[in-house]
Amino acid sequence: MSNSADFQSWVHARQSRIESTLQNVLPASEIAPQRLHQAMRYAVLGGGKRVRPLLAFGAGELAQADPGRVAIAGAAVELIHAYSLVHDDLPCMDDDVLRRGKPACHIQYDEATALLVGDALQSIAFQLIADYRLANDSATQLDMVKLLAAAAGSRGMAGGQAIDLEATGKSLSVPELEFMHIHKTGALIRAAVLLGVRCGASLNERELAPLDNFAKCIGLAFQVVDDVLDAEASTATLGKTAGKDAQQNKPTYVSALGAAGARSFAEELRQKALQGLDGFGDRALRLRELADFIVLRKF
Repeated sequence: MSNSADFQSWVHARQSRIESTLQNVLPASEIAPQRLHQAMRYAVLGGGKRVRPLLAFGAGELAQADPGRVAIAGAAVELIHAYSLVHDDLPCMDDDVLRRGKPACHIQYDEATALLVGDALQSIAFQLIADYRLANDSATQLDMVKLLAAAAGSRGMAGGQAIDLEATGKSLSVPELEFMHIHKTGALIRAAVLLGVRCGASLNERELAPLDNFAKCIGLAFQVVDDVLDAEASTATLGKTAGKDAQQNKPTYVSALGAAGARSFAEELRQKALQGLDGFGDRALRLRELADFIVLRKF
């Protein structure tokens, strides 16, 4: 049975661990080139819910993985995510000035530095997976590199962002929105779950399939809730500019379904995600709690 206080304690402990890991793997501010390294640390540290590393930890527990391994895998995913936020905020992309309650990286520093920050963060993510032993065999670890690369590339997050930019000013159907967000948001969330699992005991295809379905459903649900919060929550609550999607005339689940319909769709996705965990018993407790956290969150 889920216990809210116990879950909050678990989340806090893992957030602290991932923060410490990120602090350690990022170059120190005094190392040349200092301004770039300062900007990298500015963009990554001290903010965000760390949902992707939390999902990696939850999946790692399901596979009885060494938490030290999962911390590195989770940090790699979070660095990819942080790089994407830095680039998303640039004037040539979503053109936003606020991120995680403080000036966006290109505002605090400059556009050229922000571009390099994203490039460097992506490089460190792959360096981590190469530097540390994260899996029980080399073939699995190589598969982890492939997983993260695919999730970040043109068939994943970057491709989803391209589709998003092309869709501005257009009206998309729900299936079209799903296709876009399976790539833009869902790919990295799915990678977080699958990387966390690969840090532990090998699962067979029969076990991996429902876990993959969980990851896909909860990745989409995350975006649906994001769209609702962008429409309903305040800038202070979100830590980024609220109402940006409507201002930029972007197609969202709210524009397609209305806020109530979008929330109902998110709940439907949550139920489908949880069904994928039925066969794992208590091993999937944290993933179930994270599914609730993602869909029921207010920020």
